[in-house]
Amino acid sequence: MISGVTNDDGYALIDAGDGRRLERFGSRVVDRPAPSVAETPRRAAPETWRAAELRFFRERGWTGDDRDPWRIAIDGLTLELRPTAAGQLGLFPEHALAWPWLRDRMTQRPDAEVLHLFAYTGATTLVLAAAGARVTHVDASRPAVAWARRNAELSGLGERPIRWIVDDAVTYVRREERRGRRYAGIVLDPPTFGHGPAGTRWELGGALPGLLAACAGVADPDAFVLLTAHAPELVPGDLASALEVAFGIPSELESGDLELVADSGAVLPLGVAARMIRR
Repeated sequence: MISGVTNDDGYALIDAGDGRRLERFGSRVVDRPAPSVAETPRRAAPETWRAAELRFFRERGWTGDDRDPWRIAIDGLTLELRPTAAGQLGLFPEHALAWPWLRDRMTQRPDAEVLHLFAYTGATTLVLAAAGARVTHVDASRPAVAWARRNAELSGLGERPIRWIVDDAVTYVRREERRGRRYAGIVLDPPTFGHGPAGTRWELGGALPGLLAACAGVADPDAFVLLTAHAPELVPGDLASALEVAFGIPSELESGDLELVADSGAVLPLGVAARMIRR
């Protein structure tokens, strides 16, 4: 359902296999871990892999001469990328697979209020804002929200109606429900593991029902919802069932694998996704 090729001038998946992924982000080629293809052989030639300028290894971090921030242009946005200690760069390219669907929702709901939870550095927030949404961007990491605001400025979207919130997602949503606030759309990409308020441990499998129940409390009767997840034990049907339990039987519901197809033809699984439109 949410799978395909995102390759453009800003991003390309070159190859994936043997537990690694080779990507081009703008002007730089990056070699990073990819556990989902640990048993899949690489397709590209060795010299293609040797072209990587940045490499990340879980045991020793980043290698490469130039680790300064750089910018890429992707799908109408300008984003700043930089290597992080966790091996990320500030963009999850697989999220771009859902952007056309989100834009379609906005053509039907112009000026809609959309809640974006676990919003990270804001690429999807900016896609929604550029399409006309009034977005509430929520992430528990203050540096991530600052990074997202930087991306908004770089993309010429700094004046769009975006509320930037640093808070725990469930805590914030429950507060919004008490305020009586409702949203026409909800987008969420919860982590597999993390920490909630007061250092409580977050595990998506156990936390997902409560998270979605909280979201249902702030959803319009005809709201749309996009849910992505990366826990290896979850399959697409798990997300679809969880949405139905929390929101009721929708008028439209799709679920599927979240994956990218490389230039080489290799397929890189990157989680699962489900999306729905309420009656």
